[in-house]
Amino acid sequence: MRKLFLLMSVVVLYSAQLHSQASPYYKGGLKVNFGDDGKKYLRMISWAQFQATYSDDVPEDQSNTNFMVRRARVLMFAQINEKFLILTHFGLNSLNSNTMSPTGKSEGSQLFFHDVWAQYNVAPDHVVGGGLHYFNGISRLNNQSTLNMLSLDNNRQSWSTLGLSDQFARHIGVFAKGKFNKLQYRVSINDAITTGLDTRDALTGQAVYGGKRLLGSKDAGKTYSGYFDFNFFDQESNFLPFKVGTYLGGKKVFNVGAGFFLHPKGSVIMDGTELKGEDVQIFAVDAFYDTPLGSNGSALTAYATFQSNDYGTNYLYSAYGTGSMVYGHLGYVVPGNVDKTRFQPYVTYASNSYDAVDDNRNVFGIGANAYLSGNNSKLTLEYQNQNFGDTKTGTLTLQAMIYL
Repeated sequence: MRKLFLLMSVVVLYSAQLHSQASPYYKGGLKVNFGDDGKKYLRMISWAQFQATYSDDVPEDQSNTNFMVRRARVLMFAQINEKFLILTHFGLNSLNSNTMSPTGKSEGSQLFFHDVWAQYNVAPDHVVGGGLHYFNGISRLNNQSTLNMLSLDNNRQSWSTLGLSDQFARHIGVFAKGKFNKLQYRVSINDAITTGLDTRDALTGQAVYGGKRLLGSKDAGKTYSGYFDFNFFDQESNFLPFKVGTYLGGKKVFNVGAGFFLHPKGSVIMDGTELKGEDVQIFAVDAFYDTPLGSNGSALTAYATFQSNDYGTNYLYSAYGTGSMVYGHLGYVVPGNVDKTRFQPYVTYASNSYDAVDDNRNVFGIGANAYLSGNNSKLTLEYQNQNFGDTKTGTLTLQAMIYL
């Protein structure tokens, strides 16, 4: 453990000697224009996140320290004119020694599509589209970008339908998005996945998220979602669905939002000898604040959300459960030159209550980001402690990320 802390300390101290490169000169990244007016182009973004993790909750015959490629992604979007756009996003997640294979052909080693959609501008500031998309409802964190999160990773329970009704937080369906002055919106109608993570047979007294699989697509095939946020100060871009986690004081943003997710008869429960469908209903309100503090390079980022989760009667499976959730995080950028390495300590806290059990799942995190080149190149060191019933887990993780 002492060696791991020493290694991490050396890495962070060394990073403080480096100067910013990509962030001040990024200028839109890798973009190929076809013509002089900039209306025809191909834009590409690539990023990778590598982690070294120490956990105190492992079997006696397992190592406490492990390595993982957390994310390796490529995103591309292009337009021939301003009327329509196509986006493609592919990659892999959480590649480690257990998911690798000798020839790279295992399921864990395979690239897959995260997003593939086309969209059309039907009016100024209003767009419709369809495909495998990320225009989700519920909250800001259910639409979180993985390029610029404040903390090491997203609050897990905020990706509230991941693997239950969708493929890795993406549904296949149609969406509309846009804005009315300072009010932004995104709404969608989608097909639910037929076989999700919850493959349990129907139970008595406890719902199972398997409505489409067990009842059929006529009764349980569609989901409905939306998210609406009012931008009080600087206006955020809604060109793409991915919400920014921290602007490092580059904007003054204060947004208040609300969202929902509905899946009629998404869950089922055994009622005597018959299956009974139960509606999945999730609602949330949240607030996001990001602002510079004076002219010395310091900045504040704060976020809070309350979420009501109804997955059906006494539902509890993995990270999901019928009940409620509160979550918040707070980060502070230490004063410094924006062209040099910047540091951002932060704290996170989540509390999840479940109808099915008396215990809450409480998750506390404390960490720091070292921005070598803004969000384009950063190191993150985080300790997370999770308590749920008799299970107490402490995890220390160092992550290096670069995106171009």
